[in-house]
Amino acid sequence: MAGRIKEEDIALVRERARIDDVVGSYVTLKNAGGGSLKGLCPFHDEKSPSFNVTPARGFFYCFGCQEGGDVIDFIQKIDQITFSEAVETLAAKVGIQLRYEDSGAPIQRGPGNQRPRLVEAHKVAAEFYVDQLFGAADASLGRQFLDKRGFDKDAAVHFGVGFSPRGGEALIGHLRGRGFSNAELVASGLAADGQRGLYDRFRGRLMWPIRDASSDVIGFGARRLFDDDRIEAKYLNTPETPIYKKSKVLYGVDLARREIAKGRQAVVVEGYTDVMACHLAGVQTAVATCGTSFGDDHARVLRQLLLDHDQFRGEVIFTFDGDEAGQRAALKAFAGDQAFASQTYVAVEPDGLDPCDLRLQKGDAAVRELIGRRVPLYRFVLGNVLSKYDLDRADTRIDALRDAARLVISIRDRSKVDAFTRELAGHLGMDEDKVRSEVYRAASRQTAAPAQTAHAAGVSTEASQPPPRRTDIPSPRDQRFVIEWDALKIAMQHPSLVGVAFDELDDHDFTHPWLAAIRAAMAKAGGPSAAAPGEAWVVAVRDAIGNDPAAAVVGALAVDPLRLGREPDEPYALALLARLQELTCARRIQDLKSKLQRTNPIERADEYNRMFGELIALEAYKAELRIRAISGAL
Repeated sequence: MAGRIKEEDIALVRERARIDDVVGSYVTLKNAGGGSLKGLCPFHDEKSPSFNVTPARGFFYCFGCQEGGDVIDFIQKIDQITFSEAVETLAAKVGIQLRYEDSGAPIQRGPGNQRPRLVEAHKVAAEFYVDQLFGAADASLGRQFLDKRGFDKDAAVHFGVGFSPRGGEALIGHLRGRGFSNAELVASGLAADGQRGLYDRFRGRLMWPIRDASSDVIGFGARRLFDDDRIEAKYLNTPETPIYKKSKVLYGVDLARREIAKGRQAVVVEGYTDVMACHLAGVQTAVATCGTSFGDDHARVLRQLLLDHDQFRGEVIFTFDGDEAGQRAALKAFAGDQAFASQTYVAVEPDGLDPCDLRLQKGDAAVRELIGRRVPLYRFVLGNVLSKYDLDRADTRIDALRDAARLVISIRDRSKVDAFTRELAGHLGMDEDKVRSEVYRAASRQTAAPAQTAHAAGVSTEASQPPPRRTDIPSPRDQRFVIEWDALKIAMQHPSLVGVAFDELDDHDFTHPWLAAIRAAMAKAGGPSAAAPGEAWVVAVRDAIGNDPAAAVVGALAVDPLRLGREPDEPYALALLARLQELTCARRIQDLKSKLQRTNPIERADEYNRMFGELIALEAYKAELRIRAISGAL
């Protein structure tokens, strides 16, 4: 039984293993001022960073879940290992030879201290496989495979690609010669135990080392090369081991980690060669899952690297094939979209080429352009749903609306629900209010039968909930409602400046139902032109709105300062109303253009010409409103 690690060695580990370097391998940290760093906590899900690291003191603390400690505590918690195992893990990273208190001899690792030995075994194996790729005669097929896909020797070395000999015991013999026991070889997943004893798990395959964020090799992905390989699976991966959990590992994260943090972008591709192609083409934020679909744990890894939160959003770009399998993968990714504060996108190559084949056939620039042409994930999924329907027919447009509405209510982020609703209305050429009403009905049906609704929408019930717009307080900082908010503020605080011009507005000028309710209450109270001075006008509006939840916003409209920097005047107020009407006009134009796109000008000539004339009139009116807004120095 080994004794306790010497206290001076533990102190040396704490000194040499800088906490910002160690934590930074798992979490993207940003300067928070005062010598402190901040990031998203790796121990609990959060939308805003509350995880703090102070390098000068060597400590971390999360104000959200109250986890804290020094660098050893962090490794204990993140890897779920004991104190001594954490000390040994860090010692191996910083090159410290640990000693026992009782003997002073180098530490003899017990059976519980597996990680350093398993990591070392993988490191030796990775070096062995690389040597085999460029030295063994039977590895020529592997070299040809890489060459045909546009990867030269330098690329193979950069990504550590290797070759596992066909014999079945070559790696075992090599690792035994380096002092590894049979138990360690089996625990690592590099060897398996059969009827005749141990044998190499990977035989006659092209090998990709899978590294964690700290660049330790923890597993391998193996590609079939030979027709007589008894295992027909094209790809094999390391099984679950104490150091390899496929649901939490992303291939290429060691190379992409810093670029993801710096560029606020992560590109998720489908395979090892796709990661290689993207990086070599200049898209150095590419990663891939390892033999499994993209899941919640993968999303958590990316969020921590992106420092993904509401105030500092990045983007996550998925690449899918354009076939049916790719559409299913997109729908699955969409179901987990709410895991990200960052905007999610899809990049699909029109010819169905994956990044590796795209680079091979069209060059590096084509890969970069593929990522540059990304479209929002929700738009891609919506397009897949609507493509099943003939949108030129009124009856099937209704069917499309009902189907798509079930998709809309699967979004947890309510601001995205609103954006999705407007997008759906534009695609269908329908009135936005009608589309929103159908979304409400879908939400009601979901509440009554959540399992059936979620199944029809293609997402889990856990990721589905109705969007209760009436309980959403419109934020004055939300860019969608800024003009609406400002128009009501000036009507509330300076009613004499807007006068009868405010009477021209109606509910269609306000896209948030609470703000529309307040406009209606102002009209009910007699309108700004008849407003009593001071507090009496605010009280009148509040009385007119009654028990409507929007009453909560009346007080805010009365006290929230105008974004002007000076006292408002009548030209400014009228320009503000003109800008509000201009936005309404723009929405009507968008709806009309969508309807025109779906109207056959030959079969329905009269209807088409009528709408075209209306469009010309609306464009002219919009231009007039724009001049009014500009003339008021808005």
